[in-house]
This record gives sequence, C-alpha cells and structure tokens, in this order.
Amino acid sequence: MNRVYDDERLAGAYERGNEMPVESLRSWVDLIASRLDRTSPALLEVGTGTGMFAAGLARWIEGADLLAVDPSEPMLAEARRHNPHPSVRYEPGSAEAVPAPADSFDGVFLSRVIHHVTDRKAAARELARVLRADGKLIIRTTFREHLDALVYDYWPQLRVTDQRRFPGEKELVNDFVTAGFVLQEVASFAQPVTASLREYHDRLVTRPQSKFTHLTTRQFQDGLRRLEAAVERESEGEPMPVTERYDVAVFSLA
Repeated sequence: MNRVYDDERLAGAYERGNEMPVESLRSWVDLIASRLDRTSPALLEVGTGTGMFAAGLARWIEGADLLAVDPSEPMLAEARRHNPHPSVRYEPGSAEAVPAPADSFDGVFLSRVIHHVTDRKAAARELARVLRADGKLIIRTTFREHLDALVYDYWPQLRVTDQRRFPGEKELVNDFVTAGFVLQEVASFAQPVTASLREYHDRLVTRPQSKFTHLTTRQFQDGLRRLEAAVERESEGEPMPVTERYDVAVFSLA
C-alpha cells in the first residue's frame, strides 16, 4: 500500500478534512449493514485512516466487533485519539497482510483505499483468507470511468493523476473474481459532505487527502484561488451544499 499516509502532517489534517455530517455517515453505515447477512457481525476495516467509519460501524451496527487496520502509525494514532470505541481495535495491517486468522470476519470494508493497494491480486487473496464463507466484501471507491468529484473543477490536474491511480470497474472486479470472489452488485451512492462551498474550502485548504501531494505548490494555490472565487459568488446567494458520490462494489465468496 502507498505509504504517503505516513506523513504526520497529512495524518493530522485528515480527520477534519474528511469528516462528514452525522446523518451522511449514518446513511453509509446503514448501506453497509444492509449488505451483511449476520447480526452482531465480526467486521474488518482495511485502511481505517483516522477511524471515522470504524467508529460509525461500531456505533450503529448492534453487537458489531471491529478490527480496524492501517499501515500508517500516524493515522492509527489519530484514530485512537479521535475515534475510540470499546468495540474497535486499531492495529497495524494492510490489505495484503491482515493480522487475523483465516475465516475471522463476517464483513470486510474498504473505503477510498483500493487505489493505494499496490498488489490488488495479493490483497484479494488475503481478504478471501480472512473472510468467512458467508461473508461480504464491500469496497467504496470511485472507478476510473466515473471520476466526477467537485474537486476536479478547481484542480483539473487531479483528474489526470486519479485516472492513473484509480482502477477501472472491470479490472478491479477481475482481480477479486480471480481470487475466488463473486460479484454481487455494483451500486452508486451519494451523500452530503459539507453544507456550503465555504465549508468545503475550509477543509481542503489543509490538503487533507493524498491526491494533493501530486500537485506542485503553484498548482495547489491556483486551484485554491479558483475555489475562493466560487466561495465569493456563493456568499452573494444561497449556500451550495457539496455532495460526494462513490461506487460501491459488493462481493461474496464463491
């Protein structure tokens, strides 16, 4: 997995820069829960970051027990600080190396992680190893064909780099089917992330996502000026809520 998140500055900015409204997080948790077949499930989150989803899953899925792994110690430190929960264990680990025995989990969840995985086929085999026979693998991502985030309006260079970094739907599905998974569905789901462009600006000014490391200082500042101009136009009228859409791929084991 890409080790950019070992950057302590990025880890420190990540929580505030990627949080979402409680109602939106709850909607995502409800979507994930609806794909699981067991009550009180044992769950694994791979690439937990600062633990927002892990804590949400533990909070709103009754009886859930979670192992949340990340290869970045700075991210794990932030997760333990911002999102502690008695049903969540934060441990070092990655999609290619999960610190758990075989057949441990009823559900495995990856959010905005798969493009950081350097060997998806190895990761698919490892996740098949730790998932129980009736379990589900849920991947939240954006396929290369569907790069439609608002951020590209202000930093068009990011669309170019993300076209290289993000997998297409067919190649991702093939990697997991080859490892013994069966594709259950591919869905699209969108939720609000900020109430206004100004709030969106205030979180992105800290460069809270790894994609911004691909920009030069000048490119980042140019994009920020474009966003600030949009914020000024917004201040003359009604706030513009920002919604983010993601692709969701759900797999089971054959």
